[in-house]
Amino acid sequence: MSVRRFTALGTASQVPNTRRNQHASFLKWDKEGFLFDPGEGTQRQMIFCGISATEITKIFITHFHGDHCLGLSSILQRLSLDKVQHPVQIYYPASGQNFFENIKGVSSYYDVAFIEPHPIKHEGIIFSDDNFTVKTLRLDHTIETFGYKIEERDSVNLIQEELDALGIAGPSVGILKATGKITHDGKTIHLEEVSRIRKGQSFAFVLDTRMCEAAITLAQGVDLLVTESTFLEEDEDKALAHGHLTAPQAAEIARQANAGMLLLTHFSQRYGLKADFAAEARAIHPYVIQMNDKDTYELLRSE
Repeated sequence: MSVRRFTALGTASQVPNTRRNQHASFLKWDKEGFLFDPGEGTQRQMIFCGISATEITKIFITHFHGDHCLGLSSILQRLSLDKVQHPVQIYYPASGQNFFENIKGVSSYYDVAFIEPHPIKHEGIIFSDDNFTVKTLRLDHTIETFGYKIEERDSVNLIQEELDALGIAGPSVGILKATGKITHDGKTIHLEEVSRIRKGQSFAFVLDTRMCEAAITLAQGVDLLVTESTFLEEDEDKALAHGHLTAPQAAEIARQANAGMLLLTHFSQRYGLKADFAAEARAIHPYVIQMNDKDTYELLRSE
């Protein structure tokens, strides 16, 4: 069964408050579990959300400011404690290698997890298999920062009614799918005659950054876009100075990129708990959700 579920583990920027933990995000993508920017307290937030360390298959770090990586040390130790058997790849800016080493070795523990570090030196595709690719581009923050885009490959769905009408069944179906055509009852049947293309889904993660072309490129045409929304419009000058987005700027990225649903996260504590970031964003892009800790969003698939 296909599952595409985003969980906001923490939605605060820089420091937590009584309702928002430091940032962390988790994306369940079928058999994969992608953990993004685990800030302080991520392990506890995962428990609250019913997410096990065994579900993590890849970890993505955008940059090495503390609210995006201080929870990584406990996650790495939890992977060993739970004796996670599969390899876990970790992607992060190569310029922060010393920070990664410090986090990984911050305390003594029985290190038995299969951790595969992938320091990123160049933009482009950093992972690819038969199911999806992961692309990264540099964003515009105060230190080197990468955004990420996950793109599922298109797939071919056979139309059972068409196969039944032609009497194609059993091993012939496999041959048709593998070779693109088959001769049946003296007639050549091509795959496109009895199938439809299911377009793959896509997801982009854009934290932390000012407005920039790379953010728009990553978000281009995605079904689900997660961006920071640190400031309200009234503090656009502060966003620019500190390398962040306002809620309207996040929406402008979604609008220019023709993205689908926009999820806002990473909110400054300066506004308190009632600030309506989504209202500012919806004036520009209609599909917006302001995430709270433990909120989820299901990315539905058409069959």
